[in-house]
Parts: sequence; structure tokens; C-alpha cells
Amino acid sequence: MTAAPVLQTAYREHRTRMLAALVRVLGDFQLAEDALQDACALALRKWDGAVPDDPVAWLLTAARNSAVDRLRRARRGREKLAELGPPPEVTTMDVGEDRLPGLGDERLSLIFTCCHPALAEDARVALTLQAVAGLTAAQIARTFLVGETTLAQRLVRAKRKIRDAGIGFAVPADHLLPERLSGVLTVVYLIFTQGYTADGDRPEYRLLQQEAIRLAKLVATLMPDEPEALGLAALLLLQDSRSSARYTDGGDVVLLEDQDRTRWDRAGIAEAVGLLDRALRLGAPGPYQLQATIAVLHTQSPTDWAGIAGLYDRLLELTPSPVVALNHAVAVAMATTPADGLALVDRIDGLDRYHLFHAARADLLRRLGRTTEAAAAYRRAHDLATKPADRRYLTGRLQALDTAESR
Repeated sequence: MTAAPVLQTAYREHRTRMLAALVRVLGDFQLAEDALQDACALALRKWDGAVPDDPVAWLLTAARNSAVDRLRRARRGREKLAELGPPPEVTTMDVGEDRLPGLGDERLSLIFTCCHPALAEDARVALTLQAVAGLTAAQIARTFLVGETTLAQRLVRAKRKIRDAGIGFAVPADHLLPERLSGVLTVVYLIFTQGYTADGDRPEYRLLQQEAIRLAKLVATLMPDEPEALGLAALLLLQDSRSSARYTDGGDVVLLEDQDRTRWDRAGIAEAVGLLDRALRLGAPGPYQLQATIAVLHTQSPTDWAGIAGLYDRLLELTPSPVVALNHAVAVAMATTPADGLALVDRIDGLDRYHLFHAARADLLRRLGRTTEAAAAYRRAHDLATKPADRRYLTGRLQALDTAESR
């Protein structure tokens, strides 16, 4: 068997685990990444005709040896070498199912390290995407609409801060877990949202959704007694289940009530409901569980708008924000009357630059027959929207109002 296919499989399936093990031993992200690349290059030369029985163990041993060589060559490795101690027992490392829990714990430690509160939020997201999800700096830069050089510098600074500050590679102690877990879940949610709310169906945006779901499920699997971890995994699966129905083939927006439900991922919905049931049985409903429950109600027909409005009311108590208030107002309008919803919308402050605020207000005004005011609100929403699909949708709403008035 030739080296390349075996190496590609080992790297693709076990990269994050190998990187986590190396970061734990070396305490240096950049050194661990460079050493793993050295090991892969060496494998291509050494494995032709003699592929090892355990490729992952071979790569880990080679990577550690490379890291030691790099430290020696840099003439700054004496103290580091003393800290490392004897080589870890990786030559007989078993990556079968019986060892996956331990390897999983290392991946969880890697996620918590990337999401350390000492790092800026943008650095946490970028580092998680690179170290845990395996995206390149170029892919992350394109996704966040920044230059590759800027993104690369952001990653270097984050890795240097972890090394220089001596940030521990471990899941935090139990008393620190709620605060730290919240930060991890926030980063995973931001990764998903960045892909889900992007315009169009570019592969990197879809990849962001898939990687966020994978990370959320990993955290939920490794921390099965944390209800909000389960709730986030359920929420992301539910949101993702509608992805194929959110746009027409031409890239135009399809509202939730107009979507072809036969295109929804029913298996994903069923998996999400199972996770949410487990979370709710733990008896500590938090914001992600409430949002996931709202998403479940949206999958049902007819839609229980009164139930959704009640859940948003509870969500407002836990996480008061203008956006949650807007969603609550829209649900109230659907459950009662447009006038009731508009009264709530008009009490919200802080969303004047948010195009969905004006779009929601325009829709309520239209339903009340106040077409002149509705047109002004639609125009304001159009001016604020940045995505072409949203602007096309709002243009269509304006044209429909003009047509109705001309009759």
C-alpha cells in the first residue's frame, strides 16, 4: 500500500486528536502544528512500501521528535526539554473505540484552550476554526471577510498569548466550568451563525455550519450532564435542517412559512429532538434549550404561535436583548393581532441600524393596511441590508405594495 492514501486518512480523521496530544505535551500551539507537518512530510518519505501498523502512533512519535529537534536547533530548548520529561507512550497508542473517551477528553481540552477568556472573542473563533475544525487561514479569512495576512497575525498572537501566559491545556475545574463552558458554547454558536447567515451557498459557509454542529455534538457527547451543551447541539441541528429550503435555486430568500417542508432534513430534526429531550430532563432550561424548543415548534404544523410567544417571554427574562424582544413581538403578532405586535415593536430601542427590525415593522404595517408607512419601513430596511438576497426580497415587497396601491 502506498503512503499517501494512508497518511491522508490518518491526518483527516485524527488530526485534531493528534494536535491536542502534542499541544498538551509541548505547551505550544505553533510548535505542535509545525512538528505535525514535519511528521507528515517524513511519513511520505518513509512509508512507501512499509506503512506502520499504527500510523497515528507513528506520526505522534515523529512529531514529538521533530519538536525536540526544533527546540534544540533554536538554542532555547534547554528549559523546555527539561519540562517535557520522558517521551509520552505514544508508540503503542491504541486509537480503537476503547481509547476514544480519553482522546475525546484531549479534544475537549483543546476546545477549552482555544476558547480561553484571556483571548479576544475574534481570536477564539479563528483559533477554534483552525486548531479544532482544521480550516486554513485562507478559508477563515474569506469567511470573515478579512485579509489573509490580518487573519494569520490574529492567529499568531493568540497562540503566542497561550504560550507566554502559560494557559493550561485542560478542561477547567468544576467550579469554573459554567463560566468557561458558556464561552465555548458562544464561540461554537458564532461559528455556526457566521455560516448560516451568510449570503449564498458558498462551500466555506456550509463548511462552517457543519463544523459548528460537529463541535457542538462533541462537547455534548463529552459533557452529557451539561443541559446547555445538549441544547446548543439541538438548536444547531434544527436550524441546519432547513438549509436546503431557505433559498430558491436562483438564490432568493424563502420565508419559513413558504418553505417546502419536504426538503427539510427530518433525520436531523429527529436527532435534535432527542438531544433536546435529554437536556430538558436535566431540569435546568437555559437560553439554548429555549431557542431549540422554539425551533421545534416551528417544525410543527400548524405553528403554535402562542407557545412560541411564551417561550420568547421566558427567553427575554434570561437574556434580555432588543433582538429577542423583536422576535417576541413578531410571535405575539402571529398569536394575536398585528396591532399587538406593532405596539411591542415600537417600544424597542437600539435596533435602528438593524434591517430586520424595519422589515418586521414594515410587514406589520402592511398587514394593518398602513401601506405608506409600510413602504417607508421597507425602504429603510432595504437601505440597511447588506446581503443581495435580502435586498432583492425587500425590493419585491416594495413592488408588491406599489402594485396593490395602483389597483
